[in-house]
Formats: sequence, structure tokens, C-alpha cells
Amino acid sequence: MNVIKSEFVYLDVCALCRPFDDQRYVRIRLESEAIHLILESVRLRRVKLVASPVHLKEIQDITDPIERNNLLALLDNYGEWIGVNMNETRQRAERFFSAGFGLADAAHVAFSEAANADFVTCDDRLLKKCDKSNLNIWCGDPLEYCIKGGLK
Repeated sequence: MNVIKSEFVYLDVCALCRPFDDQRYVRIRLESEAIHLILESVRLRRVKLVASPVHLKEIQDITDPIERNNLLALLDNYGEWIGVNMNETRQRAERFFSAGFGLADAAHVAFSEAANADFVTCDDRLLKKCDKSNLNIWCGDPLEYCIKGGLK
């Protein structure tokens, strides 16, 4: 049974890259497995993976060609390019940036909000900022998303 509430999920690049991180750390291994479960739900069309121009910009800056090409292929094959009001999204991102979010983080959160997508990141500092902000969406780490969504 699928209990995911939102039709869309937005994984920031930190989350998308988690399976490429050093798997000797338990937290990284667990989050990597959670990312695989989320992506399996995307492949099975239980949820849609939101893609944004911010993803492309950040992924283009990844120096490892295998990682970069795998992530671009993932977005190409499964990413949903949701139509958003770019002016409103840019203004929202600017407000997040003014509130202390990093530039890319602010843009990711703004796009996630514009798409009404659950926002998933592995960045603890970003999650704390999200918790303190007046977001209109759910946000959390990959494990929390899997628990919330009943993913197995």
C-alpha cells in the first residue's frame, strides 16, 4: 500500500549524490539505501521526481564524470519538469537567501515549494533552516521520507 501523501518528491543534489558518497559510514549507507527506495518509487511511478534548472547547474559542476552522467541520466529518464511561475519562484528563493539559506539551497527549496513537492535533503543545517522557515511543504531527510511514505 502506498501511503505517500504528496504526488511529488524533490531530492536536492546532496540527496541525489548520497549513493556516490563514502559508504563506510553507517549514516551514509542508510541514507543511500533510503535514496534507492525513493528512486524505486519514482521508477514504479508511485511518486514523481521533480527536476529543476538548479539540479542541472549543480550537477554540471560535479567533477566525477560517472557520477555526473548517472545523475543527468536519472533526471533525463525520470525527472518531471514542472511548470512553475519563474518570477514567483525566484522571489521566494531570494527571500530564503536573505534569511540565511545558501544560494543553491534557497533555489532548491523554492522550486520544491512551487511544485508542491516533499523536499528531501541529507544536509542537517539546511533542514534546520527549513524547520525555522514558514514552508508550505514537508521537508526531511531520506530516512524520514521513507518512514513517512511507508517505503519498504
